Order: sequence, then C-alpha cells, then structure tokens
Amino acid sequence: MSDKAEVNLNGVKQSKGVWLVKVPKYLPQQWDRATGKREVGKITIAKKEGKTEVRFSLNEELTALGAAEEKDGSLQVPTVHPITMHTVGGQTLAVFSQSNSDEIHLEGMVVHRAECRPVVSDNYMKLKKQQIKESTKPQRLSQQLEKAITTVYKPVANHDFNVEYEKKKKSEGKMVRAERQVVLDMLFSAFEKHQYYNIKDLVDITKQPVTYLKEIMREIGTYNSKGVHKSTWELKPEYRHYQSAEEEEERETA
Repeated sequence: MSDKAEVNLNGVKQSKGVWLVKVPKYLPQQWDRATGKREVGKITIAKKEGKTEVRFSLNEELTALGAAEEKDGSLQVPTVHPITMHTVGGQTLAVFSQSNSDEIHLEGMVVHRAECRPVVSDNYMKLKKQQIKESTKPQRLSQQLEKAITTVYKPVANHDFNVEYEKKKKSEGKMVRAERQVVLDMLFSAFEKHQYYNIKDLVDITKQPVTYLKEIMREIGTYNSKGVHKSTWELKPEYRHYQSAEEEEERETA
C-alpha cells in the first residue's frame, strides 16, 4: 500500500461494530486449513451467575496438527477457548480492508477488545512443549563433509597477497599486473558480495590495469550491453555461486 491512499467511506453508515480479538498463534494456522466455506468454529455468548461468558469452539475437523508439527499422531490443538472481554479504553479503533485495486474500505469501528485463550489441559501443555522444542532448534546446523565440494567456488583468505600487492604498489608507484590467480581470487571474492559490477568498480577493487582486467573478465564473465544492468559485468554461469532468477524459475518448474 502506498503512503497516500484514499479511503472509501461509502459504507460508514451501514458499518457495524466489530471485535478486536487477540488469538493464539496456532489458531490462524488451523483456520487457513479450512477449505471453501467450511465453518472454522463457533462463538457462544451465554449468561452465567449474572455474568456474560464468551467462548470460541474450534471445529473438531481442524484440531489435528499438520504432519510437519505432529510427531506421534495424537497431538491436537485445544478445542475450547474462553474469550476475555475488555473495554476499548477511550481509543478510536477501526478495521479497514484493501481490495485488489488497492482501494481501502472502512469495514467497521472496534466496539470491544478481547483476548482468546485456550483451556489449559494436558493436551495443551504437550502442544506448548512441542512449540518450545521447535523454537529452540538452531536455524543452521554444521555438517561434516565426506569429500570436498567442487561444484561451487570456495573462497580463500586473501590477506597475504593483499599485503604483497600493497608493498609492490608503494615501491613502483603505479598499477602493476598481479599474478593471474591473485586477480581471479579478488574477483571471485568480490562477486560473492554482489552480482553486478562496472569496470571502474572492479579496477578500484583489484587495483589492476583496465586492459588486463578486461582480458580476465572476458574469460570468466559476461558483459551486459543492455537491459537493467547495462554496462556491467557478471560471472558466467559456470563460475557463479548463486542461481539467476531465470535459472531458479526453470529449476522449480522442472
């Protein structure tokens, strides 16, 4: 949505009061599994000892967790969820919707704030234990390789040749051709950070003469003479450590 947008207020007079309800994270995930117009649950409002009790009951067909979360086949989300009502507290809150044409509509004004909580049971405690266990799993795991990977470029430390080059540069006072492998290492290291470079940036990075640098880039790279990345260089497919958008799309289609 853009910073400036018009709001359609044609339905202000017809708009009804709405509830702003905070629900457990797993409930929207279960609701998303409902197909078509299937009912996701029911809200019951009743009087008990002069007090109003509100509760949400999840459709039993949606209580089972998906295969990714479930381990023993018996874990289910709670069915009954009491709803605690709160006042709006002098705030003016509204609910808006956005259509496919980016038009914004006022759906209604918030008349009640509420919090939906599950009934604590053995099944709920099992669910929380499983969620905590999943959240503590590291996002990345180290793995010992049985053999060296040769399909992608492996970066190496470049401190030694940088020091040697700087000494040579100071002694000669001008750009000198470094060894070919040294230049290749600097170029591959640079292309690990960005996909496209113009020749001026590559000269600044490698401190090599333009003619010598272009000679190497013609062997390992491709020059873009048009399009969004016009006048820039990128690595040939066989030297890339990434996949282009077209290659990724082809791989997913296959």
